[in-house]
Amino acid sequence: MSKVGLVLEGGGMRGLYTAGVLDYFLDEEIYFHNVIGVSAGACNAVSYIAKQRGRNLKVNTEYIGDKRYLSMQNLIKQGSLFGMDFIFKMIPDELVPFDYDAYFNSPMHLTIVATNCETGEPEYLDGRNTQLVNEYLRASSSIPMFAPIVELEGKKLLDGGTADSIPIQYSIKQGHDKNIVVVTRNADYIKKPEPFKHIYTHKYKQYPKLIHTIGNRHENYNNTLKSLQELEAEGKIIVIRPTKLIKIDRFEKDKNKLEELYYEGYEDAKTLGNKIKLYCSNCDNVDMR
Repeated sequence: MSKVGLVLEGGGMRGLYTAGVLDYFLDEEIYFHNVIGVSAGACNAVSYIAKQRGRNLKVNTEYIGDKRYLSMQNLIKQGSLFGMDFIFKMIPDELVPFDYDAYFNSPMHLTIVATNCETGEPEYLDGRNTQLVNEYLRASSSIPMFAPIVELEGKKLLDGGTADSIPIQYSIKQGHDKNIVVVTRNADYIKKPEPFKHIYTHKYKQYPKLIHTIGNRHENYNNTLKSLQELEAEGKIIVIRPTKLIKIDRFEKDKNKLEELYYEGYEDAKTLGNKIKLYCSNCDNVDMR
């Protein structure tokens, strides 16, 4: 029997695309036991694992206009463009309750990717940690320059996309000979070097390896895209990516655009639905009806 991994790229508000894909999986009762998520990808994954269909759409559209969610006011007052306490405490615990019991009792397991500021390397965090899962999600989503460093378990962490934006190689090393990869950029996308080098070099001068990782991110990302293309051409992976031109960035606040992207993700997954089911039919770590 084969084993399949589900790999979820981040991308801030572009993650609504992934939310649509995952809700299609829930509707079709396709449950991947091994999920690896980065930043927004990990945040979307927890609701998928808890089988809370529509929760990601609700959170990201109903509260996008709330300054506590995303605003320059947050950046000035808290040092973070996204309101981290609001997103990772108030929303799951009060406003749009997260089903922790369903999540932790699920056979599906999430690995959350963050970046270690001191080593410049990715950290692969266990999403089953009942005490720290929300803090892991916070760390994975803390975008350099736009959020403070998160200190956890003696490590200083930032957004996982900095060191491993699309962790396909990690998934393969975990024994997944098949992979479904959800990316939030179009097929012809090429990442450019990170701007404002002088700013991030100064801000993170205590972390030279992090500076190196940020500076090389575009090369690593583009090399990963090339690897995805090769693996896809060989039939070893299935990539779900936006078929329509992505017109939003990671800080998008237009509710209509976000909803449209969600439904595009749903439809793109639906188009590949039969192919995905056939591809996973001999895998022992996915449940399908």
